[in-house]
Amino acid sequence: MRVLAIIPSRLGSTRLPEKALCLLLGKPLLQHVWEGARGALAAGLVEDLLIATDSPRIAEAAAGFGGKAVLTSVDHPTGSDRIWEVARQHPWADLIVNIQGDEPLVNAEVVRALLAPFSDPACQMSTLKKRITRSEDLENPNVVKLVTDAYGRALYFSRAAIPHDRDRKGAVAWRHLGYYAFRRAFLGTYVTLPRTPLEQTEMLEQLRVLEHGHPIHVAETAVETVDVNTAEDLPRAEALLRLTGGR
Repeated sequence: MRVLAIIPSRLGSTRLPEKALCLLLGKPLLQHVWEGARGALAAGLVEDLLIATDSPRIAEAAAGFGGKAVLTSVDHPTGSDRIWEVARQHPWADLIVNIQGDEPLVNAEVVRALLAPFSDPACQMSTLKKRITRSEDLENPNVVKLVTDAYGRALYFSRAAIPHDRDRKGAVAWRHLGYYAFRRAFLGTYVTLPRTPLEQTEMLEQLRVLEHGHPIHVAETAVETVDVNTAEDLPRAEALLRLTGGR
């Protein structure tokens, strides 16, 4: 299978304005994402890596660090719509990987885990989970949680703490990592699905898939990661980047 990886990136972040260009260890956040994702390119996991953006400033910044940016429409409501515009320009790609532009610790092993479920022909879409080890993450609405069925398919995603450990038996909780992979045809289907009530309540785009009755296969990773949503996330992201050599 031929794989195209796309990083959707925009300036209009509400919780952290111009997030993509915020500096971490002297580099824009987007550059850390690009350099980490490039590891999947070097490992032969993906055939090409692109940045999809509606911002000439982001495209200019990408050119400055050697990134390949594609300018897209400014009207896309979600990152998935943005990557579909770019994917349509690359009909050779069987699988499309969506690498969120706020995940500076992405690396080849993350992408490898994301692609693993596609050994099953029934898998149309995959994402990742990591075990929660910090108690503060359970109550943080910026840390998305998920639960899965016995076959590794997502049951629900929430900003609330799930599952509720009623008897305090120490239930395992999982963090959702914001990476997705799609078979080409399913991505085309997904972006045509109407928005759904739970999606709009939780403000979690992936719930649209579940509400329309489509499965999401979930793979586990042990790779430490952080998604940058607010200014408070920047110091932790920098600390974790230092542990990985700062890229």
